[in-house]
Amino acid sequence: MNKLLVILGAGESGVGTALLARKEGWQVFVSDKCSIKEKYKQELEQANIEYEELQHTEKRILDADEVVKSPGIPDNVPLVKALKGKDIPVISEIEFAGRYLKGGTICITGSNGKTTTTLLTKHILRQAGVKVEMAGNVGISLARQVAEGCQPDWWVIELSSFQLDGMYQFKADVAVMMNITPDHLDRYEYDMQKYVDSKFRLIQNQTEKDYFIYCWDDEVIKNELKKRRVAAVKMPFSIDKKFEAGAYVDGGNVIINSKREVMSISLKDLSLKGRHNLYNSMAAGIAAHVLKLRKSFIRESLSSFKGVEHRLEKVVSVRGIEFINDSKATNINSTWYALECMSSPIIWIAGGVDKGNDYNELAGLAKEKVKALICLGKDNQKLLDAFGEMLPVVVEAQSMEEAVQKAYTLGEKGDVVLLSPACASFDLFDNYEQRGKLFKESVCNL
Repeated sequence: MNKLLVILGAGESGVGTALLARKEGWQVFVSDKCSIKEKYKQELEQANIEYEELQHTEKRILDADEVVKSPGIPDNVPLVKALKGKDIPVISEIEFAGRYLKGGTICITGSNGKTTTTLLTKHILRQAGVKVEMAGNVGISLARQVAEGCQPDWWVIELSSFQLDGMYQFKADVAVMMNITPDHLDRYEYDMQKYVDSKFRLIQNQTEKDYFIYCWDDEVIKNELKKRRVAAVKMPFSIDKKFEAGAYVDGGNVIINSKREVMSISLKDLSLKGRHNLYNSMAAGIAAHVLKLRKSFIRESLSSFKGVEHRLEKVVSVRGIEFINDSKATNINSTWYALECMSSPIIWIAGGVDKGNDYNELAGLAKEKVKALICLGKDNQKLLDAFGEMLPVVVEAQSMEEAVQKAYTLGEKGDVVLLSPACASFDLFDNYEQRGKLFKESVCNL
């Protein structure tokens, strides 16, 4: 009898895994404690895959030969503990799909910037004529694409710490680590080292034939590298330091150097502006450079890339007040970058599900730049405690429409209304995308 693969969670990742597993001859059972979207039910039924919703039948699940767990399910829930107690492997979709890949892998992680860098890297490769696809924490699941017969020359894969936690044999040919700042600490027992260890799983199977691209300016990464032996060729990038192999800023240019040859691009020609986007451009540029793509393609692509929805996205200007959608800023570090790059007085919309945030890190910028804070969430107490006495105006809102209306009322010509929540979205919204779309809709309704 075929081995039984149990899949916990029937979202894009879980259903994609189910379709791939069935194609590869596994017996498959999908279990979701929540209700399953109709489109996914139809796919499972059409593929003759058994599933359940609104429950986890533990007896059936514990019969599994292997389990693929949704990244949204913590490792410390009783069912996962029971599986591990029976020595049943619990892995991620990426680990499972990776067994059936044929192309090379460029894997990108970081607390911030990974989506932009993933999309930018894919853009460069595609502009250069490389057969490339994107997967992981963005877009269509890797497993689904493999199940549908997609086998490009290169995969660009965005990886969250939750996905990395379930990866054991999977290998990144090119690993890119943007930064490590406190995020999702509620999933790591509020132990920063456990979160750091999760991120460094990115390079765990690399060899001397592989590449590790990382931000030299990130103190956490730099300090962690002092403790670890890295087998891959190291390619750091920095705004402040020059390297023989890596990327750096020299005068008005970004220099990308692979020892064999050097290329440069003017800072003025980069389509993405701001310090954080300079890091994104350097990381993607190195990744393309180590693949030996023509310099002209890399330069042209770094100049033509259009950016990412929900990340410092200019929406519209209403009576001289500019509205910017940064809904993707779900942690302190992302919001710090957003506040830092604004030059106009800010009306800041923030709040949601707090992930262990320390708002002291934003205090300096908030005092300097924020004229009003609108707290958007079911529980705003932590924001109120942090900024209530610091800022001239702090108000609460219970819906996006209310938040946008209050921001507009408080705003004056020349101000910026910035949605940069620093929190997850799940108290009032399905995800950060829905939060960003409702912001844009509410702004347009003004």
